[in-house]
Amino acid sequence: MDEKIIIGVDLGGTKIMTGAIDFNGMVLGSPVKTDTIGNDTADAILKRVTDSVEKVLHSLNRNTRDVEGIGIGCTGPLDIDKGLILECPQLPNMHFFPLRRTIEDYFGVPVYLNNDANCLIYGETVFGAAVNNRNVVGFTLGTGIGCAVIIDKKIFNGSTGTAAEIWISPYGSGIIEDFVSGAGVSKIYKSITDIEKTSLEVYNLALKGDSQALRTWDEFGMHLAVPIAWAINIIDPEIVVLGGSITEAYKFFSPSMELHLHKQICPVPADKTKVVSGKLGDNAGFIGAACLVIEHDQTHKL
Repeated sequence: MDEKIIIGVDLGGTKIMTGAIDFNGMVLGSPVKTDTIGNDTADAILKRVTDSVEKVLHSLNRNTRDVEGIGIGCTGPLDIDKGLILECPQLPNMHFFPLRRTIEDYFGVPVYLNNDANCLIYGETVFGAAVNNRNVVGFTLGTGIGCAVIIDKKIFNGSTGTAAEIWISPYGSGIIEDFVSGAGVSKIYKSITDIEKTSLEVYNLALKGDSQALRTWDEFGMHLAVPIAWAINIIDPEIVVLGGSITEAYKFFSPSMELHLHKQICPVPADKTKVVSGKLGDNAGFIGAACLVIEHDQTHKL
């Protein structure tokens, strides 16, 4: 019989991405992607999660007896110890929902839960851009900003499970997420042009060489340098990994980010600490979630 497989689920407010990997991090078959419809009922969202797992298993001609465990990376905040979704703004009808226990009861296999940003960066640490590093800081740049800290190849959750929740940190006239996020890109572009565009539209304009879009990404890079500097000065990681949809524009914001970052960090990490874009793309979230299972498996422990 083939070695058991691991299922990873990336449950966000916008989409659910589910896939299977082996213990070497190889993606098996084709991942399943579906809309979350985050304001739907808890039962409806739960069914989308279970359906996505069943579709992955069916496509591989496998069943739950072949599954070592299921890892779930979920938008938070979470009570990781109890396996609960707390008061999550992106899933308003799943407040205090016992996600881990419910999925365990449904499939009858071990289930592990952590924050989606933690899982994405964990996946990049175990099988992606930071694979040869033990101490890693990562940022997920999309609708909002997420952050994760990996110490000695393990997710650092903090005392309440909310380590690295920097989105609410004060910055300028608001919070850092106002500037370093998809909405932040739109805000910067509007401040320059007085025209409203989505971050994707600003990206497409930059591809065409539009000077105002390019200036927007320069300013975005300047703002992004600040939380990266905070993290490097506090954690002193070997590498910083950037993931999420906004990293499609990496070539547009990275020169400004690097320029401002090196002015704000200590001389030694300025020479040694690398900032890189992730390698796992859309698969990073569910691969990282699946790695939660490997972390707890004594035979294949990381």
